[in-house]
Amino acid sequence: MTTPARQRYTEFRKAQPRAPRLARRTVRTRGLEFAVFSSPLVEGLAPLLCVNGGLIYAHSLLWPALSPLSARRQLILYDQRGRGASQAPPAFQSSRIEYDAGDIAALREALGIARWDILGHSWGGGIAMLAAAKDPRGVRRLVLVDAVGPTSEWLPSLHSDALARLRGPERDALAAIDPASLLSGHPTLHAEYSRALYPAYFADHDYAAVFSPPREASATGAAVAGRLRREGYDWRSLLGAVTARTLVVHGLQDVLPPSLARETAALILRAELALIDRAGHMPFWEQPAAFFDRVSAFLDDADRGA
Repeated sequence: MTTPARQRYTEFRKAQPRAPRLARRTVRTRGLEFAVFSSPLVEGLAPLLCVNGGLIYAHSLLWPALSPLSARRQLILYDQRGRGASQAPPAFQSSRIEYDAGDIAALREALGIARWDILGHSWGGGIAMLAAAKDPRGVRRLVLVDAVGPTSEWLPSLHSDALARLRGPERDALAAIDPASLLSGHPTLHAEYSRALYPAYFADHDYAAVFSPPREASATGAAVAGRLRREGYDWRSLLGAVTARTLVVHGLQDVLPPSLARETAALILRAELALIDRAGHMPFWEQPAAFFDRVSAFLDDADRGA
């Protein structure tokens, strides 16, 4: 008999230490003030920067979800420009995901860190892979978790693929929003759409009811998302510049198809692929033991010089 996702998660978390308190500081770089959050320092080990997805959300989307990793290394999270407690740029309507990627190297330098590892989830995976391409000397290892694909070809079918997974009121809520309305980058529409889409990200539909995304909106994040939908993107040539050893993790039942992970892994020179069964877009919730074992082993290899 298959163990339900909720039981797997509960059993895993009971075996973990309590999540540490994050220290908050304000870091000024590139003319903006960023809210940065850190778990306790682990001497002698490279810190791990965690980049959340969603484009409109703050760092809390990944905390305390990723706290089991803090037992072995320092985790650094931050609110992207114009999200959460970080300052919005003056001309937020012109925001691009490439600006978010450029912020990462600037934050590393402002924090006085020579090299770090980066983990990016979903759209945060896109930011992370662009950042690793721009800052090869500063990134030791890269972990991409259910990241968006290297081109925007997956995006037009996301709405219909998500609708096919939903039933009843959840399906009605998503069907009521025309994805074409998101081209404008209206923050309230993007916030409503993100919440309506959320249940489709889970492999275990019953488990989806346990979690819900924060009720957040961001004009800056919505501008980035709207631009990506209007203009599309193609990062394939940039991924050849990623020199960090890379782990591409993807839930086999994610509404973002595993083919995206396979394509990304094929484009990055030193990448390895880890597909996790019975997991959707958040494998750290649906298959926590498998997820954290795989990611920890990958990062530990770097600590041993492998």
